[in-house]
Amino acid sequence: MEICGLVTQKNEPVPLKSISVEVRVQDHVATVSSTLQYVNEEERPLEALFVFPLPADAAVCHFSAKIGEQEIVAEVQDRESARDQYDDAVSSGQQAFLLEESAESPDVFKLSVGCLSAGQNAAVTIIYVTELTVQEDHSLRFCLPAVLNPRYTPAASGAGIVSEISSGAVPYTLTLSVHVSSPKPISKLESNCTLDPLVFLHSDHTQATVNLSPGHMFDKDLELFVYYQDTHQPSAIVEAGVTTAPPGSLMRDPVVMISLYPEFPEEVMKSLASQGEFVFVIDRSGSMGSMMHQGKGAQMRIESAKDTLLLLLKSLPMGCYFNIYGFGSRFEAFFPQSVEYNQDSMDQALKRVKEMQADMGGTEILQPLKHIYSQPCYPNHPRQLFIFTDGEVFNTKEVLDLVKGHAHSHRCFSFGIGEGASAALITGMAREGSGHAQFITDTDRMQPKVMQSLRFALQPAVVNISVDWTLPDGLTVDTLSPPINVLFQGQRTLIYAQIKGESSGGSEGSVTVKYSLKDQPVTNQLHFCLKPTEETGLSIHRLAARTLIRSLEQEERSGAADVEDIKSRMVELSVQAGVSSVHTAFIAVNKDTRQTVKGPLLQRGITQSEFLLALTAPIGALRCDFSLPDELDNRYVLDSATPPLLAQSKAIQPASERTKSKSLLGKLRQALSYDHDSQKIRRSKKKAAYDESDSCSASLAIKETKDPLLQLVSLQKASGCWELDVALADVFGKTDDELTNQKPAQVDGSVWATVLALIWLYGCKIEQQVEWQFVAMKAVSWIGFQKVGDLSQCVCLGNILLGYQVTKETLGV
Repeated sequence: MEICGLVTQKNEPVPLKSISVEVRVQDHVATVSSTLQYVNEEERPLEALFVFPLPADAAVCHFSAKIGEQEIVAEVQDRESARDQYDDAVSSGQQAFLLEESAESPDVFKLSVGCLSAGQNAAVTIIYVTELTVQEDHSLRFCLPAVLNPRYTPAASGAGIVSEISSGAVPYTLTLSVHVSSPKPISKLESNCTLDPLVFLHSDHTQATVNLSPGHMFDKDLELFVYYQDTHQPSAIVEAGVTTAPPGSLMRDPVVMISLYPEFPEEVMKSLASQGEFVFVIDRSGSMGSMMHQGKGAQMRIESAKDTLLLLLKSLPMGCYFNIYGFGSRFEAFFPQSVEYNQDSMDQALKRVKEMQADMGGTEILQPLKHIYSQPCYPNHPRQLFIFTDGEVFNTKEVLDLVKGHAHSHRCFSFGIGEGASAALITGMAREGSGHAQFITDTDRMQPKVMQSLRFALQPAVVNISVDWTLPDGLTVDTLSPPINVLFQGQRTLIYAQIKGESSGGSEGSVTVKYSLKDQPVTNQLHFCLKPTEETGLSIHRLAARTLIRSLEQEERSGAADVEDIKSRMVELSVQAGVSSVHTAFIAVNKDTRQTVKGPLLQRGITQSEFLLALTAPIGALRCDFSLPDELDNRYVLDSATPPLLAQSKAIQPASERTKSKSLLGKLRQALSYDHDSQKIRRSKKKAAYDESDSCSASLAIKETKDPLLQLVSLQKASGCWELDVALADVFGKTDDELTNQKPAQVDGSVWATVLALIWLYGCKIEQQVEWQFVAMKAVSWIGFQKVGDLSQCVCLGNILLGYQVTKETLGV
């Protein structure tokens, strides 16, 4: 394909002219307003369909279109009614806009733009609210998905469909402004893109603004990291309801959002688990042969995953069980079932890891998960699932339902690699599997994030979690969030609740979380003021409504008996709160148009150049291929290399043609409807051809210097020790004789080698301690079992040999 960006039938860019984004961050919540300015430069009226991603947990709460000086604000309606109204309007020549959520994945939306006259402008505004995720360095992360700053893949990257237009020639502009406010002082803001200087609005640093610098190259998602002082302090935001809403409804009553950061007793945290079944599931689809980023020294994704597997395998405790799965269009396991971790099984696994390539086709994760869940668990070895993927799947909700259905028997830790990973899939699997999600984007290193999740997996399981509320007389609480079934040390837990009734006095409430940790009872309590927080709008209510809607959707999919009742509750809540759901849509029709839009009937097949594919970056594309209706007489493939935004342009039909076809767009919408069971989505030979050609790059050897840390780790035995040999000496830049000659006479060679390895780690690689912490813990534990007595002389001689000054206390020996 030679298509690039949004193009007309003459292959000329582009109806999209400018993008303006305003972000208001209030503590843990962001409200995002994005306005996309379109111009129909065709000589005929235009109807277009755009498919794009939004953050997985976003609640879309406003949609409007401004044509000329007239603004049309969309209403939330039942989905089928909204579709019928849109089709009727377009067929009648009226201007109409329809925004709807994908039935299969909550982070994919479809925007239908109907009846733009030749030369006409339309400004489409979408507003959504979303929670900010907490990162390992305690910052809060906000990500602006590619669709709201559509981007071209730089020609040199080789990723996806190569664009003939360089990123420097993007025919539209992006402006972005950010306003941050919080009760806690703001320390700093960072971004993966260039920002103007941060401006503080008050001397206490509780409010600040920053703008995106001009010249953003549209080659990656825009990430912002907000740093507050005392981020880990629990907090509560109480938001007033709307007095005009029905009494007793969610929108009428106040809503509270509680942010908790559980702190476990230190003595409990010192003893990490030594048992468990660890199952590592690695995406080996063709796109894993892509580079981690476009900068200097970037690895292929599959190579970074292999290095990470090395660290994970070396960090596992002796006596646990493990297995490794690779998946793509098919899947394979290293062992028929999980095996006990020892030197022999570790060596076998490492040999297979070295042979792994990105050569297994597409991204189909459902079948390997079903196989894993069908395997019996080992008594007293809780199953921990680690899933690595860089892609999206068409059946996100089916995958999440499967994970949730087995939540009682495992924890799921998920990792999204690169900017093409589906946020709905990654965060959803971790949420439903009581685990933790991580995203590795841009120049992030995979290893530290994965090892943080391993620490969570080795933490003692929290059980018997309960949440109790204490409020003044006359007030009661309805908890809107699902029951808490997992807590991790230092990680945020959010609770939404509706406050009902009238207070007879008192202005303070409290929430108490109780749980058991290694048979020890633990209590965390937060007191909060019931006075509503000012200037939050209705963002907390909308996030609470979205949380409740997601729970109802899952209840509906579980096959509950009262499906119709659940659906009607969802529609009612969605309409009242003004937020999207799978059963509703935003519909806007310009009913004040003085005359209908008319144009000569131009019937044309949707050829490759007319089926407009926009913005050739791998993020956000729907991970599927589909068959178009017979009238379109063509076949197109959407996968991780397909642009995240796609548009279809056609001539508007006069009203007389309605009986033949209400809207060709409606048929295109069917083609994009993800109905796998009725084979509207089918995997095609084109997809396989892409994966095979893309995986060729994965098999190319990239010559690079081996990381000394990984060299050292690769030499460690499963028990935790090192052997005194030439390979170890090479890591230290010494000869074998130098190591042997300096060994204290009374110390065994393996003990001496292990002490030297620990000294080198603390002396040379302390900044990467999170990556080798478990390797070192195993080594210290192994030394303890050797009963070698005082190691002071050994440590002293090791420091002299390697040139460091690491104390015995630092090493922990």
